[in-house]
Parts: sequence; structure tokens; C-alpha cells
Amino acid sequence: MEGTLQQHRVIISGGGTGGHIFPAIAIARALQKLEPGIELLFVGAQGRMEMEKVPAAGYKIEGLNISGIKREFSIANLSWPFKLLGSLRKASAIIDKFKPQAAIGVGGYASGPLLYRATAKKIPAIIQEQNSYPGITNKLLAKRVQKICVAYDGMNRFFPNDKIIKTGNPVREDILHVEGKREEAANFFGLDKNTPTLLVVGGSQGARSINLSVLKGLNKIAESGIQLIWQTGKNFLPEATAATKALNNTSIKAFDFIGNMDLAYAICDIVIARGGASTVSELCIVARPAILVPLPTAAEDHQTKNCQALIEKGAAIMIKDNEAAEKLIDTALKLANDKAHQQELIKNIKPMAINDSAEKIAKEVMALMKF
Repeated sequence: MEGTLQQHRVIISGGGTGGHIFPAIAIARALQKLEPGIELLFVGAQGRMEMEKVPAAGYKIEGLNISGIKREFSIANLSWPFKLLGSLRKASAIIDKFKPQAAIGVGGYASGPLLYRATAKKIPAIIQEQNSYPGITNKLLAKRVQKICVAYDGMNRFFPNDKIIKTGNPVREDILHVEGKREEAANFFGLDKNTPTLLVVGGSQGARSINLSVLKGLNKIAESGIQLIWQTGKNFLPEATAATKALNNTSIKAFDFIGNMDLAYAICDIVIARGGASTVSELCIVARPAILVPLPTAAEDHQTKNCQALIEKGAAIMIKDNEAAEKLIDTALKLANDKAHQQELIKNIKPMAINDSAEKIAKEVMALMKF
């Protein structure tokens, strides 16, 4: 029929952690706003959390049998070349069946094979590089893709300057709207809206050094009178739950995972977190005073580099992972009692926020697709 437009098809690949998955879902939703009938397919790594979180968000996903290479010697590394070859074959089959007009890589194990095959088939592709220091996969893919969406300045050290677009990192849509929700958040978590609240998030899977530091300082937190919302990850929850029950303190709440992060940010006055790219971007948007403990084993120490972008502007506090047990909770309690320092951190972090990242990336994807 004359005037009927063919709907576009886009593959979004990557995952592994919430830091990759939630931005990917945000991009998908932004694409749907620009073109309500667009067809979207996710490609992730089998056994990783995207295989659960993406369908829960309402999207189809295919899994590749791919994993990372362990840095230390491991028998598991011997199977990696076979996983890679199998993933490349399956990625080809997925592309041939779905016939996308564009592909997006958000990082994670599945991103490499999918984008490699897509670009080999002359399908326009975009990388969304979240960190201030890119991993080896994106450095290799940079030569093959049309555009590279970044969150930090100075990325022309790693990528061709003419491909770079500073878009910021997409965040979950509800994170953009946390103001005015403190009372709702207090009711949701069963806390007092007028009492200072500390939020601890080690990432979607928790963070052992942060969890151990909180566990060690739990009595201090209870005695201080501040409230605690503690995302522990699945593995640490039993230990955290036992410790909080022993305290018999209803102002200390432990969860394996917090789905309503907008409410967690809405009620908190201070955040303790890792230095993942998505976390840093969320903190800029919600403008909360933050104490960051970068994961030292992150590839190329990129979490420390992410945090440094805030530290240089006086927009956050950073504590080394190996110093967390001794310093973290004392630093948090000191900050909780220093309103002037809190306001200084808020003032410095606010200008670093980019609120329309997902929309910017979606527009770049749409511009690449031509019939």
C-alpha cells in the first residue's frame, strides 16, 4: 500500500551485568518511542543475567555459548576457541534469520561475535562504550563500526575521532524521575522519610569487599541512627540477613537485588557503590553524594578511571578496595554528619549529568538505517 513504511529491525547485543543490560533496555525503549513498530532482538551470553532480565522487560533474546578468558591459567580457557567459533556461527545464523538493518553492541561477551559477523555482512553498527577506558573487544570493533557512542571526554585516545559521539550512558527511565518520591520511597522500604539514609549498592551481583565492610560496621551504622538500604547480591544475602536480624533494627534493610532503584535513590542521602559506568552515570543524574569503591580487578582498571572523572571535579569520594574494611563505614558516617560536604558534592556532580543518552543513541541508530 502506498505510504506504508517497512518497519526497521535492530539487534542489540551484549550483557553480563546490570551495567550493560539496563542501558541496552533503555536504548530499546528509546528506539520504540521513535518508531513504535520497530522489531528488536537481543543477543546475549547463555547463563548470564541478560537471559532473565531482558525477557522480564518484554523483549526477545537469543543466547550465544560464549564466555570470557580467565586471566590466570585455567583448563576452562582451552574450550574458549571452540566457544568463540560456535558463537560466530550462531551469530551468523541469527543475523541471516532476523535480517537487521542495524546492530548495536553494548559490551559483554556476546557483543564481540555478533558485531563482528554483522559488520562482515555490511550491516551498519554502533558501539556504546560506557567506560572511560575501553576493553579490547571494543577497540578491535572500532575499526569495523560506523559510530562509537561514548560517555567521557578524551576517547579519541582509543577510537577514531570522526566516529565518536558523546552521548553519555543510558540509564533506566525511572532513574530520571526520582525527585518528589521520598515519601513514596519511605513507605515502600518501611523507613522514616525524615531520617538520613545510606544506600549501599555493590552492583547487580553485589560486591564482596563492600559487603564485608558494611557487615563489619553494622553496629556503628545502627548506633549512628541512620537508616540503611543494602543491596548485597544473591550470594551474600543469607549472611547479611542473619546479621541484620541479630541487630533487631527495623531501620536496616538488606536485599539481594533492588528493582525499584528510583525509590532507593529518592530516599537516600548518601550512596556507597562500585565505579561501574552505569552506576557513575546514575549518580550524576540523581545527584547524590557518593563514596565509590572501584573494583580493582575490572579490565584495565576501568572502574578507577571512571571514578577519577568525578574525583577530579570534586564530585565524589573514592576509597581503594583494599582500604574499604578500615575506612568505608567511618567515611560514610562522617559524611552523613557533614551537610556542607554533601552539598558541595551535589553541586559538583549535577553538571556532569546527561539525561537524554538513550534518545541520542537511538537517533544515531535510526540515522544509520537506510532502505
